[in-house]
Amino acid sequence: MSALTSMVNGLDYPINDEELIEIRYQTRDKVDEFNALGARQVAEKDSLIRKIFGQVGHNVHFEKGMRIDYGINTTFGDNVFINFNFVLLDCAPVCIGNNVFIGPDVQIYTAQHPLDCDLRREHIGSAQPVTIGNDVWIGGGCIVLPGVTIGAGSTIGAGSVVTRSIPKGVVACGNPCRAVRRVD
Repeated sequence: MSALTSMVNGLDYPINDEELIEIRYQTRDKVDEFNALGARQVAEKDSLIRKIFGQVGHNVHFEKGMRIDYGINTTFGDNVFINFNFVLLDCAPVCIGNNVFIGPDVQIYTAQHPLDCDLRREHIGSAQPVTIGNDVWIGGGCIVLPGVTIGAGSTIGAGSVVTRSIPKGVVACGNPCRAVRRVD
């Protein structure tokens, strides 16, 4: 089984695998191109995000700067807005639904590293998917950790660290992030 297949399927994989390194280089080259474009170069930016990510719906907008690990493992629905300084470590699948707003300085991580020092020295990693449902708003400065699902219609308060899944239709905030009330 290839390192890419292992990585995407949540199994341990060698981070320094040549194929994975090449994919990261190619993605980072495209991301650098995107980040160098002017604000009015809308068509060029749209073309590049469609080359960077696995699937991109209609009316998906990114502000600059972004940092992306693989890109190919991420899908976006329709009507998605991602604000400045987005970071995405998408070693495992990331699915972002329709009508999602992501504030500035949001970071989404699927990557995990072992607690065992010997395995870390061997550059072994694993990853767990992240799913963001339809109609979700993630406030600025949030961090979403591996294995998390954010339910449809939920709002994540600014600065939250989402360590576990959040149900649909709630306002959640804090570190660790937790539901504080239902959305009416």
